[in-house]
Amino acid sequence: MSRCPQFRYKTRGVGLIEVMVAILVLAVGLLGIAALQATTLRSSQGSLERSQAVIQTYGILDSMRANAAAAGGGAYTIGMTCAPPAAPNTLALRDIANWIQNFQLQLGPNSCGQIEALAGGLYRITMRWEDQRGVNTQDLLTVSTL
Repeated sequence: MSRCPQFRYKTRGVGLIEVMVAILVLAVGLLGIAALQATTLRSSQGSLERSQAVIQTYGILDSMRANAAAAGGGAYTIGMTCAPPAAPNTLALRDIANWIQNFQLQLGPNSCGQIEALAGGLYRITMRWEDQRGVNTQDLLTVSTL
């Protein structure tokens, strides 16, 4: 009978230490999950911006296909610009102005675009925007098509 009180006395603090270690392990695990979620959010934001850039690029390409005569004459060719045309008095200039305004709404006010006419009826459309959440400070998308 004298062994029972000694056994209780020796094992009194073990439960508390085990609980503290379990809480520490749980806290480290939760911090790891939070860091992983932050990284995933940053990556998915960059992916969304790239998807929006592709959608905007195909939008101006569709406008160019609809106005093929003006596109073939170079009316859609512009250098890298962040400002829409001042006086959009033709269909091509209105399309460009709408394109720039739309991608600036989607990708931010510092977004810029360029349309180059290449040989053989090809066009290179380049868009540049600031990727504030991603790894790069600026992203660039270039699409060439007929």
